[in-house]
Amino acid sequence: MNVEPQKNSIFKVIGASSLGTLIEWYDFYIFGSLATIIGSQLFPADAGASALINTLAIFAAGFIVRPFGALVFGRLGDLIGRKYTFLLTLVLMGGSTFLIGLIPSYSSIGYAAPILVLILRLIQGLALGGEYGGAATYVAEHAPANKRGFFTSWIQTTATGGLFLSLGIIVLTKNLLGAEDFAAWGWRVPFLLSILLVGVSIYIRMKMHESPMFTKLKTEGNISKNPLKESFSHKANFKMVLLALFGATMGQGVIWYTGQFYAQSFIENTCKVDFNDSRYILLWGIAFATPFFVIFGSWSDKVGRKWIMLTGMLLGIIFYRPIYQIFLDDTDVTKIEQKDIKEISNPVVTKTLIENTSDSLITTASQVTLLSGASFTKIQAHTKYADLSKPESISPDAFKDKKLSTPVFWKFVFLIFFQILLVTMVYGPIAAFLVELFPTKIRYTSMSLPYHVGNGVFGGLVPFIATLIASFSGSTPLSGLWYPIGIAALSFIIGAIYLSNKKPDHGEADH
Repeated sequence: MNVEPQKNSIFKVIGASSLGTLIEWYDFYIFGSLATIIGSQLFPADAGASALINTLAIFAAGFIVRPFGALVFGRLGDLIGRKYTFLLTLVLMGGSTFLIGLIPSYSSIGYAAPILVLILRLIQGLALGGEYGGAATYVAEHAPANKRGFFTSWIQTTATGGLFLSLGIIVLTKNLLGAEDFAAWGWRVPFLLSILLVGVSIYIRMKMHESPMFTKLKTEGNISKNPLKESFSHKANFKMVLLALFGATMGQGVIWYTGQFYAQSFIENTCKVDFNDSRYILLWGIAFATPFFVIFGSWSDKVGRKWIMLTGMLLGIIFYRPIYQIFLDDTDVTKIEQKDIKEISNPVVTKTLIENTSDSLITTASQVTLLSGASFTKIQAHTKYADLSKPESISPDAFKDKKLSTPVFWKFVFLIFFQILLVTMVYGPIAAFLVELFPTKIRYTSMSLPYHVGNGVFGGLVPFIATLIASFSGSTPLSGLWYPIGIAALSFIIGAIYLSNKKPDHGEADH
């Protein structure tokens, strides 16, 4: 394996791979982070809650096609090499993200708006399906065998780093432009900015060389002629693909998307916490938890991958419902007594004529500030009928824009930190775990499929399915959690029984 003239420093490899992967995750996640605002732009003004569910469905579509991207780009990666394949995925991802920022709203082009965005989301999903396997394989094939968990865990930080970057740019843009301009057009800025980040990453990746293991295979004429066939028709290899999916990546996927995406959606849309507060909570939680990706990745080199990942799943199964119950209890303003109130602002009354009728909807919005420092907006609404013989219809009070008191804010940060800590346990060792299951010549294809089915389908659907379940008649706000809890429990059982925790032979799978 004498490829010294084209050998990359492992730290350059990690830097180039991580930057590109971080930017791709950033591109992918800004859509989910802005789902509520994007929904109001893509669908009719009177769509109500269905706008959010439809937008989350479009978001989920990008995850569903990730396994197809894994097959397409995994095959390319095993045929032509790791470097050029994930250069292509980066271009596709960056171009699609930029174009989403240019799509006109529903008011301009009708239902063509969500259809065009759906097409671009599908391209994003295909590209991401090829990116992760390439980056993880590329780093793993440069890393010393006894430090594979440590070095590949840096790639794992990029998914959370991309989310952190997307949230940071969104909050900064909103604060600079103001809430009104941000909702009208400023939400497009994070999408448009991505083209600059992608350009920098492409420049850096162009300067990198191919992985030494793949170069050796290519020199010896041993690259796979049909990676798909070798990956999935060979009984022993296909068995490992299925075991990786159902015993590891499926559970890892739901823990990941519950702890970061569903948590944000729940706090913002179910608990009605203020836009900035909900994102600051997640930003702090991510900042505190991210170093643990590397800690658990490195630890897995010493003690094995299995029980670190399964422990993260088990803790999620046990603690999700109590955590989300705390979110609900601490944002329930219906229990507030008069003695807790510091000030109520002068109410703002709005009268709106109901379409196609002579009736009016009258809303009264009051800002309520509590002695604890928390505040919220109380909305009272009633319908006044043109037919004066009909009594007015009074709607239940609604509450929104809840700002948390300082102690509750930091309690929420801790609970998000804990959930992301579980993410680091299941996600930190996973790249090394997958790389070590499969031989070099079909590694890109074989590891990409279970990863992207587990994460893209089972994990990526968490926000959509959980929100949908919670919206059913008779459901409670916590009902949606049964989906990730059930999937994690199934994966935990399969993994506990069938996965091996032996520390890998450091020469294993490098043939």
